[in-house]
Amino acid sequence: MQGTQASAEAALALAEEYCRERGEKLTPIRRKVLELLLTSGRATKAYSLLDDMRHIHPGSAPPTVYRALDFLLSAGLVHKIESINAFAVCHDLTQCQHGILVVCQQCGNVTELHQPALREALVAQIENAGYRLAGDGIELKGLCSACQAAQAAGS
Repeated sequence: MQGTQASAEAALALAEEYCRERGEKLTPIRRKVLELLLTSGRATKAYSLLDDMRHIHPGSAPPTVYRALDFLLSAGLVHKIESINAFAVCHDLTQCQHGILVVCQQCGNVTELHQPALREALVAQIENAGYRLAGDGIELKGLCSACQAAQAAGS
């Protein structure tokens, strides 16, 4: 757990510096929401974040968390996982490249695939089929290796 906390602290320091360079501020509330996402290690729903925030700041209300998430999204520090209506920290906090997200439908684990050529080919195929993407995100649903192993052990 100490390694996880140290890596979360390093990521938070990186995010603070990134925001400072952009002329923005990672306020204490924004920082705490980002920290909660970092320590969860998986996609987390806004109301779960609100529950966690209420343990720290009992008066926290939904707009507090949603405003923090809106900032973190616009800064490119987190992704919104549309298929499960949850949020996850961007793999590379300062170089969010809108890769392809693979979402475990069982545990909410999210893996980012940074394959620009694959993404471009996929987008080209989508456009050739007459569609225009509604956003930058491309999500694939699946079952992560840990959940596959747990499923195999249970059968």
